[in-house]
Amino acid sequence: MRRAFLVLALVSLVVPAFAQSQPLQIQIDSKILNEKRVALIRLPPSYRTGARAYPVVYMTDGPDKFEHTAATIDFLARNGRIPELILVGIANTDRTRDLTPTNVAKQTFEGEAYSAPTSGGSSKFLSFIENELIPAVEKSYRTQPYRVFAGHSFGGLFALYAFMERPQLFNAWISVSPSMTWDRNYINRKAPEFVTRTREVKAKIFITSGDEGAALDHEIETFRMLIRSRGPKGTEITTYKFPDEDHGSVVMPSHYAGLKRIFEGWRFPIERSDDTRKLHQRAREHFAKLSKQVGYKIEIPEPTLNLIGYLLLQVDRKAEAIEAFKENAAVYPQSANVYDSLGEAYEKTGNLPLAKDNYDRAATLGRQTNDPNVAIFEANRDRATAAIAKGNG
Repeated sequence: MRRAFLVLALVSLVVPAFAQSQPLQIQIDSKILNEKRVALIRLPPSYRTGARAYPVVYMTDGPDKFEHTAATIDFLARNGRIPELILVGIANTDRTRDLTPTNVAKQTFEGEAYSAPTSGGSSKFLSFIENELIPAVEKSYRTQPYRVFAGHSFGGLFALYAFMERPQLFNAWISVSPSMTWDRNYINRKAPEFVTRTREVKAKIFITSGDEGAALDHEIETFRMLIRSRGPKGTEITTYKFPDEDHGSVVMPSHYAGLKRIFEGWRFPIERSDDTRKLHQRAREHFAKLSKQVGYKIEIPEPTLNLIGYLLLQVDRKAEAIEAFKENAAVYPQSANVYDSLGEAYEKTGNLPLAKDNYDRAATLGRQTNDPNVAIFEANRDRATAAIAKGNG
């Protein structure tokens, strides 16, 4: 499709704008927890236009944090900073029970007397996630073997507990303002045992806090230093403090920063000074390297390859542009736009029959998927058809 592609190159790489207005739900009759549990599901914008599989973010406090986390994921993916992701927001029926690792009926917590008679259910909750929720999600949706876990406050405490109990269950962990002073600094009391028994874990840990006092700062730094100095081989840990945020407001910037950190290196930059002839190969090498890092095959994203094709057209490298557009169509066969772009490349070479065929395929798919650009696809098809009728093709 004709676009101001030079602007796109220098500003952002856009993913299809199909929005999922309402989250889906998955309900599990849990044998482990002996109750029904619900999780909210947010699928990527491109999910229904192809057969691709996606990494998954699992998050505690799903109903409360779902909308802003989904928006953060979509924003970062639209701007080429992370891949599109499936979001799973887990609802809790007894939050304190699910997210705390030990039973402490009464204690002084964060300077105040605290009563938590139902606390200490993290072991069962983690087992539910591992043995019931994840299998249900992976059975129902197209997922890649790459999982991220995110939790805030007690959820952040649970994230660090789960990492030490099942370090291979997730590839990356975002622990936001974790309640690390729980039960006499439980996490740091157990961490030395964890690093002694765990030799190697390929994982990324991202821990954040706001302006929440010296006690939390100390516990986070203690954990960071232990993991960095004696932690499992392959584990990367990053901590970050947002001094202008408090315990509640720190969640949104933490998810933004955490996802960028986890998928660091995802962005494929295109500058005005780049040699256009080398962009396609450089993109192949870039995403092949990322594939090795995350452990699954990453194709060049559709908008990135589409942009490379148009840049090649601009410098009159028509055959190479067609190669890029054909590769895009092979990888993303359910996208209407890839055929429209291929049609334009054929039209520029004077091959109107192939241009018409691809414009027609774009229009047909566009109608099937309610693509907002279907009128453009149809206009391109009609123009090519008219030119052929006049004997220009």
